[in-house]
Amino acid sequence: MSGDGAVEIAEKVFRSSGNRVAELPQRLQVLGNVVDKDGEYIDRVLLTVFRAPASYTGEDTVEISSHGGVLVSAAVLAALVDAGARPAEPGEFTRRAFINGKMDLTQAEAVMDLIGARTSLALRAANRQMEGKLGFRVEAMRVQLLEALAHLEAYIDFPEEGIDPDSSERISKRMLEVSVDARVLIDTAEEGRILREGLSIVIAGLPNAGKSSLLNLLLGFERAIVSDAEGTTRDTIEEMINIRGIPVRLIDTAGLRKAKEQVEKEGVHRARREVAGADLVLHVQDVSLDRDDSSPFSGGQDEEVRRIAVLNKTDLGVHPSWKEMEGVRISCVQESGVEMLKDAILKEAGLAGFEFGSEMIAVNARHRDCLQRACHYSEKAAGLLKSGESPEFVAIDVREALDAVGGIVGKVDAEELLGEIFSSFCIGK
Repeated sequence: MSGDGAVEIAEKVFRSSGNRVAELPQRLQVLGNVVDKDGEYIDRVLLTVFRAPASYTGEDTVEISSHGGVLVSAAVLAALVDAGARPAEPGEFTRRAFINGKMDLTQAEAVMDLIGARTSLALRAANRQMEGKLGFRVEAMRVQLLEALAHLEAYIDFPEEGIDPDSSERISKRMLEVSVDARVLIDTAEEGRILREGLSIVIAGLPNAGKSSLLNLLLGFERAIVSDAEGTTRDTIEEMINIRGIPVRLIDTAGLRKAKEQVEKEGVHRARREVAGADLVLHVQDVSLDRDDSSPFSGGQDEEVRRIAVLNKTDLGVHPSWKEMEGVRISCVQESGVEMLKDAILKEAGLAGFEFGSEMIAVNARHRDCLQRACHYSEKAAGLLKSGESPEFVAIDVREALDAVGGIVGKVDAEELLGEIFSSFCIGK
């Protein structure tokens, strides 16, 4: 529990011989019982008090560690609600921490990245952002813009002075430095997207080429039904895997062919839709059969997607027509060629030898949009200064850049922005 009254509410439900919650030293765990409104025993628990501002939220906070189990937890929560507490809204604890100055907005967003991290790399990136690495870089840009705006405002207040060439050059230099710093961070957006959402890889090809077998092989367990009958896979199947620290969304699809019946037609339609939106396509082909050069891809967007030719069923022998064909040769039956395929996936996706620098900064889509605006207005302001434009017009663009940068760390008055961000949190945290 966090907020005004947390200690008083805990006092109503917690019983421990010789210990009142209001008198407990902070951060000292005390053993006791939780009782309901009628004084009936619910559970033996550990209770800890954190006094403001030395808590996660910056408010008085009480933590109760009960035994596991749905029924016990629900009973303890019910007792607290009966005593005057209420269930937390999504993201409310972290929102309160932000409002009370315990963290900036980039650190608050990192809490969700930390919870949702699927690989060690994603976890490291979230932890770096939690430490304030991104916030520190953004705050440095914000200070640059604030100082530049202060100089411009002074010239606006005293127009008779005018902007001397040296001052104009210094302000312009600040603007260009902000632009350069913004572009460096923008370049990490794709890495951030992959770490948060995963690399989207679609397994596609003709029916019975071994697509589902490849999915099962990469997963390490039998997720998809495998059969010699064509058209076994009717819908898309999606699973997450970890390829050397990179989260990957694997999507198995229906065989790409001219379907006859309605259900299979819908499966092929969904397969083509997944192919069009993929980061990478694994085009699985059966090398035991005579090579068919007619592409199962329909052209248009399908043709533009990056693809790896996966030459499957090498255990059955390779037909002479495939001898000169480039691709990764595998056998799902013998489980051979998997490591080569993983190497090819990372290389084709531009992630071969992928690792973060020491800063481990990877911005998200919201950060990228703010940085792009800051970059645009900073460069525009520098151009206006170079052309000798009046300080009033330059200051407008500097303010726009400042607002964009401030939006990253939450130093703007944007209640709607905060509501949108924190609404994606799980209940409470």
